[in-house]
This record gives sequence, C-alpha cells and structure tokens, in this order.
Amino acid sequence: MQKLVYSFILLLIITSLSAQRFSATLPNYEAYKAFKGKPLSDKFSNIESVKVIYDLRKQKMYYFNSTLIPLHYDFVVNYLNYTQDLEIFNNENYSDTEKDRSFLLGNLNHIKGTEKWIFELAASDHMPVFLIERFFNLVKNSTFIGENLKFYLNIPEKMEWFQEQKFKIPCVKSDYIFNEITYQEVVGGTNIGILKEYKIKDLDKIKPNPDEIVILDGTPDILPNARGIIVNELQTPLSHLVLLGKNRKIPIMAYTNAFKDDNIKRLLSKKVELKIEIDTFYIKETSKKIVQKTNSKKKQLVIDTTVTDLVNLNTIPKKGVNSIGSKAQNMAYLIAISKEQSFKTPEDAHAIPFYFYIKHIQKKSISPLVSELLAYPHKDSTVWINKQLKKIRDAIKKENIDPQLIAKLNETFKNAKFKNFRFRSSTNAEDLDDFNGAGLYDSKTGIVGDSIKTFEKAIKQVWASVWNEASYNERELFGIDQKNIAMGVLVHRSFPDELANGVIITKNIFRENFPGITVNIQKGENSVVKPEKGEICEQFVAYHFNDGKDETDFDIDYTSNSNLNNNEPLLSRKEMSDLYTISKKIKTKMYRYWRKNQFHPVDIEFKIVGEKRELYIKQVRPFND
Repeated sequence: MQKLVYSFILLLIITSLSAQRFSATLPNYEAYKAFKGKPLSDKFSNIESVKVIYDLRKQKMYYFNSTLIPLHYDFVVNYLNYTQDLEIFNNENYSDTEKDRSFLLGNLNHIKGTEKWIFELAASDHMPVFLIERFFNLVKNSTFIGENLKFYLNIPEKMEWFQEQKFKIPCVKSDYIFNEITYQEVVGGTNIGILKEYKIKDLDKIKPNPDEIVILDGTPDILPNARGIIVNELQTPLSHLVLLGKNRKIPIMAYTNAFKDDNIKRLLSKKVELKIEIDTFYIKETSKKIVQKTNSKKKQLVIDTTVTDLVNLNTIPKKGVNSIGSKAQNMAYLIAISKEQSFKTPEDAHAIPFYFYIKHIQKKSISPLVSELLAYPHKDSTVWINKQLKKIRDAIKKENIDPQLIAKLNETFKNAKFKNFRFRSSTNAEDLDDFNGAGLYDSKTGIVGDSIKTFEKAIKQVWASVWNEASYNERELFGIDQKNIAMGVLVHRSFPDELANGVIITKNIFRENFPGITVNIQKGENSVVKPEKGEICEQFVAYHFNDGKDETDFDIDYTSNSNLNNNEPLLSRKEMSDLYTISKKIKTKMYRYWRKNQFHPVDIEFKIVGEKRELYIKQVRPFND
C-alpha cells in the first residue's frame, strides 16, 4: 500500500512539473527529468540537458523545459519581459564582463545511465572566471546534484585558465564524457533486416546477405553490403566508415555493449526494425517487408587516353577529370587558389594520366584476369572473387611499367628539393558528388634513387588498388561499370615531418542551420579517418558568432581533445581562425570550378608542417552528407 501511495505522489510531482514551464530549483532527478530535452548541438550522443538562467538583477534562478522552450532568448522574452533584439542579447549576455549583462546562461547536462553531471556554457560565452564560479555554485546549491557536478572546459580560453589554476571549482575535459559513452549515432535512419553477428576476421570468407543488419566486433576495412551496421567500438566522426555509410545512406551505429546486450541477443536471426537517432536507438522484432534496392542501370565512367605525358598541376587542365581523375584535377584547383590565399599545397604536384594505367592492364598477363572476373556469374562467391582480385593485383605488380614513364618522372624530379614523393590514387570513381570512395584506394611513397621504395613499385601498388576488395565491392554496390574504371596517379612531395593532420567539413555537422566548420585533427601522422584502436582525435566546431573578422571574435566548441596530446589543444587560436577563413574561401572558389556541387559542404584535408607550423591543404572534394 505504501509503495502505491509513493508511486502516486511521484506521478503527481512529475505531472505537475511537466505542466510547469520553469522552476527555481531541481530537488531530485524526477524534477530534472520533467524539464530535460536534447542539447542544441548533437556533438555528444547519450546526453540529456536542461537549460538554466540566472537573472542578475532579480537574483533568481530559472530551470526551464528545454523541449517546450529550446533557446535561452525565447525564455527571457516570453517569461522575463526582455525587450531587446537577439543581437543585443547575444552581445551583452555572452560577453567577457559583468557590465551590461542581464543574465547568466548555461546548460545542465547529464550522461544517461551515470552519476556524471556537467555544467556547460555556450562556446560563444566568454564569461569571466568569477562569474563562472558564482553561477556554478548557484546551480550546485539549487539542485540535488551536489559534489557530482563538474564544469566542462569546452573552449581554448577556459582550458588556458584551467592550466593557470584560475578555477576554484571542479573542471573536466572531453575525456570525462567520452569515457562514459557506450552509444554513438554514426549514420541516423531506419531499416528492416535480419539481425546477424559476424567476426571481422571472417568477412574475407563469409559475405553477409544484403537483407541483413549486421553486428561486427570492430571497424571493418570493407563495409559489408547490408541493411544496417552495428559496430562495438566508437568512431571518429569523419572516419571512412562514417563517410562511406553516409554515401550509402544506411543506418550505422556504434554500441560498445552490442555483444552483451540481452535484448539484441534475443533478436539474433530474427527480422527486426532498427532505428538510429542521435541520443538513442530502437531495435525490435517486426513483420514489415524488407524492400531491396537494385541498381539496374550501370553508371558509365569516362576515360580519356589522349593525354600521354605527365601533367604539371600548376596549370589547370581542361576536362582533366576524364584523363587524370578528380583528385588530381582538384589539386590543380587548390594550387590556383593557394596563389591568392595564405596556405600552401604540396610541392612538385603532377599527375600520371589514365593512359599509362590502361596501357599496363591491357597486357596479356592482366587483361584476361579482369575479363574473367567481370564475366563471373556468381557475384556472391566471396572466396573466389577475393582470390581473383588478388591475382589481378599480383599481375599488375609483377609486370614492368613502361620505362618512358619512369624516365619522365626521374627527369621531372631530378632537381626537386624533396626526395620522398607520395603517389596517390586519382581514379574516375572517387571524389565524385555522388560517390566519395573514401579509403577505397591506396597511397604509397617512392623515393628518388632508392632501390627498395622505387617510383615503379609505388605506382604499381596504387594501380593495383583499383582491384582491392573494398574498392571493387563498393563500385559493384553503386552500379558503377567496372569495365570503365581507370586509375590516374597524383604525385607530390611527401610529408615525413608533419606535426598534425586533419579534416575540415565546411559545415556545422552537429547543429542544423547553425554556422561553422567541423574540424577533426590528430597529432603527427596518426590517422584521423582510420585511427588505431583507443585513439581519440581532437574535434571542434569553429564559427564567428557575430560574423567576426579576426581571431578575437571567434568561437571554438570542443567535442573532444586528442588523447595523444594529453588532451591539450593541437592548434593555436590563430591557427584555428586561419583554418576557418581559408576553408570558407576554398569552398567559395571550388563551387565556381565545380559548378554542379554548390549544395554540398566541402571536405578538406590539411597538415601542419615544420618548425614554422605551415598550413598545407592536400585535398578537397564534395562532402556527401
């Protein structure tokens, strides 16, 4: 009876709070739960949030319903009789002084399923330390959370203050949050399929059926043709798994407990509906029909073999996509843009045209193997196809290259400042507006005069990667005509001394209709797009909140810090501002060159190199979001 009365009282409290729009206190989790909603930014999965305002003039706290009232500004206008416009509100209440401030604005975040509570300010809020501490303690004293409350250092400015020991409140960085995350939306969406488990090591022998939703014990090198994918390790947001998944438009999620979850185990081998959202996922048995998509029409690729010499990319080739590939053509565009902007591009950039690849694979030891593969009727025979692909790769590497090509390269680079050169894929089936080909092909290094890392060996390895299992399967899935695939090679100096490398997407991928760029960066040569297990890269969104013109009016919002750099920022504030400005200019210029891709964000790869920390832009392509 007592239990029933308690439940009834609890229900009354929840109902009362739900009807209520705001409260001066949060006495228990039920009170928090009644007001909670999603954070405005999707930078973290598995987070719930309540917005909080302290009225400095009236000295009153307000916790309010984040679902009903999504913005702080909406609340002060509708409930606190604020009459100024949004720009004045932002300028006054996100400033670095108490003067002219009417309010302190914050977010009270909770990592679901834990006792971790995080107090966070907007990245654009430059509140001084004494006000942060005052606000933090007001929240601590007006809620049930107590000592579990921590202040989140989400911008470089606050990290510097923490290093200088200016805070007298408990502070945390992104690792405090990441260590608790068990779920991550990789690509959102819904699909129907048969739920099956696979080991990564078995995927070279077993091919999942295309009507399956697959659970994998790690991140696959080759993305299976499936209705949905669940991996048991968290992903870098701009990894190849993410990019390929977005290109395929299938739901993908990371869930560290995927192999332990009893509900998932119960559903194995059953037809299920999987729904992936930013903060949670749903999986249940279903009787809905599995609708298979088919590619009845082959996508034809163009090959121009009339270009028979090395192409110097200091001059933009006409229709070079058809003779040297998109990656090399885009490098020529970048070089042209760099002449007007403050960034560098890799020196000595040239392209080996399709002509040499086509000439090589037409040899009698290679061509019949390709024809046999393409004519093979049993496309679901993973073992046979993989063996045949290896035969083709081995044959490509075994045959000698046209000696004239090697002579041209030696002549071109004989007086070059650099001796190490990177040979990178530039096919007619990658970096396209509807097929990014992320991570499908190989890049190799060749060294002038070296007897082991020769130019010939590097070129043949790149050419052979046309017939990697991953590249072949992805083209097959997208209905690309395998007969017309051609490999150009982009050649430029290599970077053995990079201090950091990263990727920029010219869009705030975590908050819809909000300005900014998204940056992933890692220390040294460690990969952002294909990290080693356990590596976490630095990730932030950068934006000019008030359309600022320099780094003094510039905002950074960290999602994570590099665990290879002791969770300290890899870039200075000036370097971040330069990345923002330069990436926006590259995007504008590339739209003029591409013409047809103006609604895509742009995907830019960069490096920080040498003692002078010079910025190099090494690649640009459309981002298929």
